[in-house]
Amino acid sequence: MLHIRRSLALVPVLIALTSQVRADAPPGRYTLTTETVYDTKTKLTWQRTIPSAKFNWADAKKYCADLATAGGPAWRLPTMRELVTISNYSVSPGGLDPNAFPDAQPANYWTSTQAPADPSSAWVGFFGTMGINTLTQPVSTLESARCVR
Repeated sequence: MLHIRRSLALVPVLIALTSQVRADAPPGRYTLTTETVYDTKTKLTWQRTIPSAKFNWADAKKYCADLATAGGPAWRLPTMRELVTISNYSVSPGGLDPNAFPDAQPANYWTSTQAPADPSSAWVGFFGTMGINTLTQPVSTLESARCVR
């Protein structure tokens, strides 16, 4: 009985987390170049296409820091909060606007957000069918990287 009460106590927390990550990107929100996507709402510039290579967390951060696409400020891995802002629940596959992000396929993308209870893990966003799901992965796992500045 105690186990059931504890599980039920988590339901409002899970619902709140799910509602916080829902952030549809409406059509016309982006300014596009061949290499970048500028989000007029968040004022962030995103890497438009991603490499086919997968990275562990440290290498993903280094990849973004070394990225020289379209000049400007330094590139970095997005925070989890930033990453969810480009999710679009009205498109599939990939949950990303296919005009803005032409390589959008279901995949996990690293964020710069470490898991607070486990420094050997970090948050990823899984862009899949119709949106994004969030989860933590060990920092040694190979995942995709989409950089932001």
